[in-house]
Amino acid sequence: MRIGNFIPAFKDEGEVIAIFGQAELVKHLNGKSNYELRGGSAEDHIKAEAWISMFLHEAVVRLRQ
Repeated sequence: MRIGNFIPAFKDEGEVIAIFGQAELVKHLNGKSNYELRGGSAEDHIKAEAWISMFLHEAVVRLRQ
């Protein structure tokens, strides 16, 4: 038997760091793009960008609709 049959493949769904209205700031462990902003309106994105610039200024955030 193969060990792959017993151990499911790892999926990095991410961890929600903060929520701004309908937008979620998600941290990934994959090392490519560490943070992602999912969903929300343009106003939610503006609030998220302001928060990120104050508290998480070293982050590179990818946008996903």
